[in-house]
Amino acid sequence: MSAQVPGRGSVRVTALLASRAARTHRKAWAAVFAALALTSLLLGSFVLALTSTALGHPRVERYAAADLVVAGDQETRFTAKPWGGDPETARAGLTERVRVERGALDVVRKVPGVRAAVPDDVFQVGRAGQALTGRPWDAARLAPYALRDGRAPKRAGEVVMGGGARSGERVTLRVAGVDAAYTVVGVADGPRAAVYFEAARARRLAGHPGSLDAIGVIAASGVGTDELYGRVRHALDAAGVHSVGKRADGDSAKARVLTGDGRGGPEFLGVAPARAGVLELLASVAGTVVLVSLLVVSSTVVQALRQRAPEIGLLRAVGATPRQLRGAIGREVGRVAARAALVGAVAALPAYAGLRALLAACGALPPGLVLPFPPWLWPAPLVTAGLTVLIARAAAWLACARAAKLRPAEALREAPPGTARRVTGLVLLALGAGSAGAAVLQSGQTAAMAAGAAAMTMVVGCAVLGPWIAMGAMRVLGAPMRRFGGPGGRLAAANCAAAAPRLGAALTPIILVTAFAAVQLSGGATLTHAGGAQARDAMRADLAVRADGGLPDGAVERIRRVPGVRAATDVVRGTVVLARREAGEPRVDRLPVLGLTPQGLPRTLDPGVRDGSLSGLRPGTVAVGADRARSLGARPGSTVTLRFGDGAEAKLRVVATYERALALGDFLLSRDELLRHTSTPGAGRILVAAGPGADRAAVAEALAAAVPGARVTPDPAPLHVEPEDQALVEVVTVAAVSAIGAFTVIAVLSTLSLITIGRRPELRLLRLAGAGRRQLRRMLRLEAGATAVTGLAVGAAVASVPLLAFSVAMARTVPYLPPVQGLVIVAVVAVTTAAGTLPPARAALRGRYPGSGPAGG
Repeated sequence: MSAQVPGRGSVRVTALLASRAARTHRKAWAAVFAALALTSLLLGSFVLALTSTALGHPRVERYAAADLVVAGDQETRFTAKPWGGDPETARAGLTERVRVERGALDVVRKVPGVRAAVPDDVFQVGRAGQALTGRPWDAARLAPYALRDGRAPKRAGEVVMGGGARSGERVTLRVAGVDAAYTVVGVADGPRAAVYFEAARARRLAGHPGSLDAIGVIAASGVGTDELYGRVRHALDAAGVHSVGKRADGDSAKARVLTGDGRGGPEFLGVAPARAGVLELLASVAGTVVLVSLLVVSSTVVQALRQRAPEIGLLRAVGATPRQLRGAIGREVGRVAARAALVGAVAALPAYAGLRALLAACGALPPGLVLPFPPWLWPAPLVTAGLTVLIARAAAWLACARAAKLRPAEALREAPPGTARRVTGLVLLALGAGSAGAAVLQSGQTAAMAAGAAAMTMVVGCAVLGPWIAMGAMRVLGAPMRRFGGPGGRLAAANCAAAAPRLGAALTPIILVTAFAAVQLSGGATLTHAGGAQARDAMRADLAVRADGGLPDGAVERIRRVPGVRAATDVVRGTVVLARREAGEPRVDRLPVLGLTPQGLPRTLDPGVRDGSLSGLRPGTVAVGADRARSLGARPGSTVTLRFGDGAEAKLRVVATYERALALGDFLLSRDELLRHTSTPGAGRILVAAGPGADRAAVAEALAAAVPGARVTPDPAPLHVEPEDQALVEVVTVAAVSAIGAFTVIAVLSTLSLITIGRRPELRLLRLAGAGRRQLRRMLRLEAGATAVTGLAVGAAVASVPLLAFSVAMARTVPYLPPVQGLVIVAVVAVTTAAGTLPPARAALRGRYPGSGPAGG
């Protein structure tokens, strides 16, 4: 072979080298194939999930027969100018209903081409411990839901049930805490949990006579939806119809006109905010997958080519040019990558289906969210397959860059790692530690992002410093291996010390899987564990009183007068939106909060007040968690601007700061004020503290008698406020850790297998020198143990730095990892390390004499 072969001849030489090498090194490329196939599978499935979520929309049920739906604006916006940039707008969906003025109904009815404009109001109804949904009967035509039996309600005391009742039956229904008897005059199609009232009665029960939840618009014959939309939009704008409620400056309050899939928005209010959260979460996980895949694929390709360093040096020695070597290796990797990427792309379809099924089974997706999966989306994994091939080609180019440039004589020996590599690794570790330090000074999402960036940066730094980490580990582990391991231990210690670069390559994927799994699993577990502890410490109540359909007015005062009751606190749940700048960028966060009555609060629920007093908690005031108060610069007497769940903005005076915000949320508000901005309050809950020496059973009976229809629960569960997407985050985190854990396990297995296969001549030589099979097996076991222990220790150290910063910033506690999950990580690393070291060495240890068994390549 000549180094001067030009043009077409050079291409033929490159192709010949690639084809011969691919056949000769099938086992080495099998590991690369597995890593690339899994890369393509993960990337393809996440692209499918992202695209399907981006196309997602609320299911259209209640307004399926309406051509248009007029509703309030369910989105709040915050515009700010970042440092040195143009103004940007952050958005957040609102989970409490934003209503429209009732006058909009007359405006819409007068629009030419409108055959019918039907008002709709939705409110909570309780029946014998069952939560139902109340609506006016006229709105049933918007689905449409037809009568199966009976007739429509005509008087205030008549209802139509969606199921579970019979015509002529008398039922007791509770609305806003008031029980009333009704006659069932009909049974309708549709949801079993629906109750339809006569229109005037429904308007009174809804409790907001000046506004409507939505207006369903039915077009006249021959009028298109687009044409009618333009007419209705123009009429509403001309009449100045707005959403109900005072919105923040710059936050649009125009009534919205919805068509197509958007008609489901007023029915399933939680879909739009949840969809945005799913997109953000999946994009973050997909970015992590790309980073991990780059690191793992590069490590695997480098190790596959490192086993061929003598071969590459020999080719250089006989005249192969650097260009020919790069071309041959590029073609070789390209062939493997193309096949692997295609296999992964095909497998991405069932993997995505499995992810969707898992989310649905765990209840992690909000009710009403539709995730389309049209046929044109099916080939999307082919795009990520192309990205996988590019990743492989880039890794191969980097791996062979040095060997291809060396002189032939230098290519035959492996150079030790240089100073530049050491400096780079130390710089990366310093950057990771700095990012972890920044997380301590931040809160919320910023702290989580800083901790995640610190972990990934430090993992890459450890990969660069692998040889030095291995040498340091051998200084620590070498002595006990020599002392207690016998001849096999001395051999293991000598081999590990002499082959630090080889051991460093094996450590990288172990450090990666340990650090990544620990950070991802421990981050959420720490917050949940600390929040649960705070919730248990905060709960002081002995009993809880609740009722579907709400508790009657004055229930708290009535309960306080019951003999044996020491204190009673009414608690309601809700949401607020916090608009602020974070790192110069506008940001809006939707946060769960509690509304409380302050009388006797420390005896029923103790938030751990740090400054101020909760006795002054009333409309116009707020208590703030200590960490949130620090980030906002708030203290008793200052003001905080919040937006409620319906978009209304208020400036609230801070009356106290408290410690147990992980359990009770970042803000505590007055119950009465929060209820004003809650469209459909859930079942009311009153926490009751019994007096000293009181008979709790007798107190419970007295409470049930004082509030008819209520349920009394002894020893109520701790009150723990969790984010709306908690279940989604947990499921996606476990799925991502499992997938990427499997990915890195393949990397560990393949890297160690390639190393062991490359050591077969060395093992045969040791046998020729007199080492027994038992000694060599013990040597390999000790080497595998040293590798696993070092990888776990360094991975745990890498994870502990950002985790400690995150835990201190978010929970003021040390990191927590459930013991079972920790044992799983250790077991997976131990089993994988053993599987990658011992089975590939069997070929060299077979037979009484070296070479008597089948040779391995």
